[in-house]
Amino acid sequence: MNPILSFIVILIGIYGLAISKNIIKSVFCITIVEAGTILLFLNFGAYEGGLIPILTTLGLDIVDPLPQALMITTIVIGSTITSLALMLCIKIFHHYGSIEWKVIFKGDK
Repeated sequence: MNPILSFIVILIGIYGLAISKNIIKSVFCITIVEAGTILLFLNFGAYEGGLIPILTTLGLDIVDPLPQALMITTIVIGSTITSLALMLCIKIFHHYGSIEWKVIFKGDK
């Protein structure tokens, strides 16, 4: 995959975050930015013709497994943060009666 496409996914998420009026939409836009960042890191960590490091003999080109391990950790932490943010959206709805940014910034209860 082309790194430019990953960067476009990040920009789509940032654009959605900038225009969203709803907290839940903002949470999902942050998740889109995270997915684009993961794709970008995996693009930079791989190259054509590289073999997996487990099944190779000496002298062959192998792919560095560190970016893959870091991105697996990022996926786990990102899903946890997304679920926590959605739970906070539920608490905000119970407190304010709305999940719109304007209502929450005004502070009317």
